[in-house]
Amino acid sequence: MTTNTQALAEQSPHVLAERAHGIPLTRVLLAYEEKRFNLYLRFGHPAQTRRLNHRRSIALFTPGTLFCRIRWEANDYGTTRWQLLVLQAGTLHEPMQRIAGIWPGASVLLQADGDKQVRAVLAQIDAIETLGLDPTQVPQSYWRTLGNRLRARMPLPEYTCERHGAWIAGSALH
Repeated sequence: MTTNTQALAEQSPHVLAERAHGIPLTRVLLAYEEKRFNLYLRFGHPAQTRRLNHRRSIALFTPGTLFCRIRWEANDYGTTRWQLLVLQAGTLHEPMQRIAGIWPGASVLLQADGDKQVRAVLAQIDAIETLGLDPTQVPQSYWRTLGNRLRARMPLPEYTCERHGAWIAGSALH
C-alpha cells in the first residue's frame, strides 16, 4: 500500500470501529464547507473525535449517549436545508434508524426540519443551558415529547429545574 492509500485507509470509519477495542461506538461524520454546508454537533460529549482533514472529522459516541447534530445546506440563493436531530447512540442489539453520515445508526428522539422548527428547538436548548443544565442529561422522554409537539404544531413544553428534579428523583427509585 502506498503512504497516501494507507493514510486514507486508516481514516475510514470502519477502521475507526476496529480501534474501539470491541466497544460498539456510533460514528458521526461532521463536515464544513464555507457558505455551502455545515454538519456539526450542537451538544453531546464524544468519547473521541478524529480529524480526517481540514473540512471533515468523525465524532465517536459510546452506547446510550445523547447528542444533537445540525445539518445546514445552502446554494447561491440561500438556505436549502436546515435540520436538527436529537439522537441517542445505540448498540447493534437495539433498533436504530439509518441516518446518512451516522454509522451504524442511532435512535431519533427529535427531528426538526426547516427554519421555524429548528429555531424553536434551539430556543429550548438555550433555555435548558440557561438553567445550568447539560442537554445530554435531559431525559429522552422530554426530547420525544418536544418532537411530538413540534410535529403536531402544539406549544412546546418548557424544561424546568422542577421537572429535572422530578426526573432525577424518579430515576433514583428504579
